[in-house]
Amino acid sequence: MTEKIKVLMVDDEAEFRRTTKKILEKRGFITILAESGEEAIEKLADLPDVVVLDIKMSGMDGHEALQVIKKRKPDLPVIMLSGHGTMSSAKEALAEGAFDYLAKPCDIEILSRKILEAIAQQKNGELIEKDKVKYIMIPISEYTIVNGDMSVKEAIEALKETFSSKSTTRIMETGHRSVLVLDDQSEVEGFLTIKDLMKALMPGYLKAPKPSMADSVVYSPMFWTGMFEAEMKMIYKKKVREIMSPVPRSINAEANIMETAYMMLNNNVRRLIVEDKSKVVGIVREQDLFFEMERILRSY
Repeated sequence: MTEKIKVLMVDDEAEFRRTTKKILEKRGFITILAESGEEAIEKLADLPDVVVLDIKMSGMDGHEALQVIKKRKPDLPVIMLSGHGTMSSAKEALAEGAFDYLAKPCDIEILSRKILEAIAQQKNGELIEKDKVKYIMIPISEYTIVNGDMSVKEAIEALKETFSSKSTTRIMETGHRSVLVLDDQSEVEGFLTIKDLMKALMPGYLKAPKPSMADSVVYSPMFWTGMFEAEMKMIYKKKVREIMSPVPRSINAEANIMETAYMMLNNNVRRLIVEDKSKVVGIVREQDLFFEMERILRSY
């Protein structure tokens, strides 16, 4: 995102506020925190662009805070967070002027996209098109990147960072399950996936074609003992480009999401490079399509 978006996050759970702030700021948002509806009203002086407001809070609850916010800042978009048992209450908030609502636990990708949609609607005065790849992709700036000359060990450490515990029962962050590999000119070389790592672990005699009579060979438990660790010792110093997958097919940022699903299925891939004017701008993954499925179903 080119302009920093200021998000006012309102929730009475301290750990949730700290975790969400860290995750949102990693994605380029400026995050202001408030622990109550009363404090949220005070923080309007900080001129947030979007408010993410929990419904169930002690003191002034989300509905009461929403009413005050809408009186003072009618055009300020408010996204309501609804826990178990408050879904009907969240739907009522739409009639009170909320932009939208999300159920807890809420995936950070869905929350980030909803914030961007709220800003786009505010600027354009109308809902943006939601069926284009650019609205569901992960921007290239938010993807984990390694150099092809890095070791497999370094790449594994980078990939592990995407699975770091940054989740609570209220918000989730999914790992990328892959790292993007760039060369010294910052051109895309390929991807390193968990599947690539498993393939690299297989010794040559297990990957080689077997004669038909060997198809029914059953290895004993002793055969496998210690093999996993032994093979890890063999590959961890290798360069990433030695074991990575090649660059996947690309799709235009303006392409339809249905075309994305079609390309993934027909090419048997789990992610695509997203380009805009021949420049790589993001990655679209199968889980991004899943999140879009869930978003659509919430309106039924």
